[in-house]
Amino acid sequence: MKIDRFYSVIIGTELLNGRRKDSHFEFLNARLVERGFSHVASFLLKDDPKLIKECFELIKRDERAAMFCFGGIGATPDDLTRERAALVFTQGESAFEPSAKKIIEECFGEEAYPNRIQMAYLPLGARPLANPINQIPGFQLENRYFFMPGFPSMAQAMVLEAITSFFDRYETIHAISVEIQAPEERIIAFMQSLPQEIEASSLPSMDLRLVFSMRCERLEILQESYANLISYLQERNLTYQTL
Repeated sequence: MKIDRFYSVIIGTELLNGRRKDSHFEFLNARLVERGFSHVASFLLKDDPKLIKECFELIKRDERAAMFCFGGIGATPDDLTRERAALVFTQGESAFEPSAKKIIEECFGEEAYPNRIQMAYLPLGARPLANPINQIPGFQLENRYFFMPGFPSMAQAMVLEAITSFFDRYETIHAISVEIQAPEERIIAFMQSLPQEIEASSLPSMDLRLVFSMRCERLEILQESYANLISYLQERNLTYQTL
């Protein structure tokens, strides 16, 4: 099964109440876009165990999903991600991951116990993600579900490690955009006729113009759809400009 549908889950009540601003989405999305990957959904969640579990379950149901999850893997009571991930992805089973446990013990010595060591108690089968900032690792499951701390400087290094290690293949996505002098409703019928391989978007403006874009992995399908678009516009005497 091809893993090519990317999700991001950003966890932190402090982001929703305005105490902190998110930067994970922008960084991850830029890395995915530059590689031609499809970022299909992003979720920003409060520290709510039921909500986190339901979000993970939703993503797990997509057989082609990869997930980048940020936040909630620390040692305080509101760090819920490890336990929720175990419930969803490893049938509730967790264990101390040996290399993560060793790193935490080396970093904190006796102060690793009794709380910090819990950061090494991971869903069964988890593998560490290296943290070059303070060494405390994130973790991944099945080479497709990645869990990182909420601190951007740490998480960004892990994102790059994950993408490079497991998804570093560049896919060519062909795209074309056309500016059309017409309200959006004039192209709805055309959008409905597009083949499913085409990813289309329409960005209208207040002056009755819009930018219509199409993206597709297969160049021949995009070229055929573009030709059909031009014919559609000409038949209706709509002014357009290819961008």
